[in-house]
Amino acid sequence: MAGFTQLLRENRNYRHMWTAQVVSEVGDHFNNIAVFSLALAHTGSGMVVAGVMLSRAIPAVLAGPLAGVVLDRLDRKRVMIASDLIRAFVALGFIGTVYYKSNWLMYLLSGLLMFASPFFTSGRASILPTIASKEELHAANTLTQTTQWSNLVIGAFLGATSVTHFGFQWSFALNAFSFFYSAWSISRIRLRRGSFRVERRDLTGTEVVRPWREYAEGLRYIRATPLIFGIAMVNVGWATGGGAAQILFSLFGEIVFRRGPAGIGVIWGCAGIGLLAGGIIGHKLGPRLSFDNYKRAIVICYIVHGSTYVLFSVMEAYWAALLFIALSRVAMAVSSVLNFAKLLRYVPDQYRGRVFATNESVTWAVMMISLAAAGIASEHVSPRLIGVWSGILSSSTALMWGYLNWTGRLPHPDEEVLETQEVELCGQARH
Repeated sequence: MAGFTQLLRENRNYRHMWTAQVVSEVGDHFNNIAVFSLALAHTGSGMVVAGVMLSRAIPAVLAGPLAGVVLDRLDRKRVMIASDLIRAFVALGFIGTVYYKSNWLMYLLSGLLMFASPFFTSGRASILPTIASKEELHAANTLTQTTQWSNLVIGAFLGATSVTHFGFQWSFALNAFSFFYSAWSISRIRLRRGSFRVERRDLTGTEVVRPWREYAEGLRYIRATPLIFGIAMVNVGWATGGGAAQILFSLFGEIVFRRGPAGIGVIWGCAGIGLLAGGIIGHKLGPRLSFDNYKRAIVICYIVHGSTYVLFSVMEAYWAALLFIALSRVAMAVSSVLNFAKLLRYVPDQYRGRVFATNESVTWAVMMISLAAAGIASEHVSPRLIGVWSGILSSSTALMWGYLNWTGRLPHPDEEVLETQEVELCGQARH
């Protein structure tokens, strides 16, 4: 923890980004609890919750390629500020859903909110190696992720309390304020040398009007680098069950355990506690693991994650369900910290926007299929059965990653090889 404190005290730029993250992400969870609870209050249908999630997932998938190219072309800091301001005004629009009880407005605003999000989240990941030194990067990565999960705990509990005692309007208003604050905080980040725009050759006229070529170049880089491709596939494996989990928390809180908005908030909060604990474990393990042991750790993490999610789904006792969902998230967080550290370590600056945005959009695409299937299934089978299958599917990540490792398809990506691949890919793009 001393390393985190020192990072915040000595690195002014990271401190501004961190405070923006804290305020905006807590506000996000105010919005999440309010929207899901409002949807269930209006309709009582798990399918409507799935519809809200789909209305968020589809724009996130569509925005990913565009966000990646924009972040690798333009000043990343300005792109992040623009994303915050757009989301602030959209968040204010949610107040109208309290009075105008129509699902389409909730779907529209959710879609707009999520379309703008990848420009910020992928931008934040992309600038992290720019504002943190090589020595600070591991601590910065862990703190960024554990803060995200801490915000889940704080935001879920506070969001549930806000909705219960003050109503939906205040939750949406606070979410809007959080984005305005984040934009202001990001605007205070300054570099002594250089900029937040990637140094690159000038774009030709064809490339300006056909950004798909640049995005395809990023895809070729991911596919040609086994470790980066493997981490992307880890996200796909998790999302096969992880998408369903996004609506299951609401269904378990409202329908299975009959505890209303507070129940949803407590489940999300306990999941956040597990993520926070796993982030700290991942931070401690990261520097101590050899590359081979890191790959073995990923297999173990996803076996634990899937099996404990199954146990969460079948527990009759509320406290036992909360315990197992927390344990499930511990394992997922350890894997996330370890994998994200590898991406920050090995992805060159000129590809970061596209790599992080692609990972985000691919994950959302698979989650979209998963949550759609879960939403349809919720009309016919119990949430518990859906949860069991979600845990089994998420564990498929362990099988996929283990197979790639044991067949020698995840070699160590030493920097010399990466630089050679980079030159070859750029040359292909020119031709």
